[in-house]
Amino acid sequence: MTVTGPDFLGLQVRDLEKSAHFYETQLGLQRAQGAPPHAVVFATEPIAFAVREPLPGVDLDTAPRPGLGVVLWLRSDDAQAVHDKLAAAGVEITVAPFDGPFGRTFTFADPDGYAVTVHSPN
Repeated sequence: MTVTGPDFLGLQVRDLEKSAHFYETQLGLQRAQGAPPHAVVFATEPIAFAVREPLPGVDLDTAPRPGLGVVLWLRSDDAQAVHDKLAAAGVEITVAPFDGPFGRTFTFADPDGYAVTVHSPN
């Protein structure tokens, strides 16, 4: 028996349609077919990404930033262009673009306050 690695990532969000709309319009993600009614799954590769309604007992309003301590990175072919689009739309940029070992990289806060890093590999 072996675990081979991550296969699915999902964020619990306050407003499912608002978050899905953000990821579609601001990042260009496309909805995958066949998502359950309480989630929106995006056709991302190599790992599926989703936003979903909170599980029972989860209160996203009690944490200063949901997902604190978890690192979520999304790959882009042009991180700087994504940054520029988000900044122009008034999205909070929490780490300004910089060039590092993983290419051009920056971090933004999504509508629920999750810190999401976008990078363009070298």
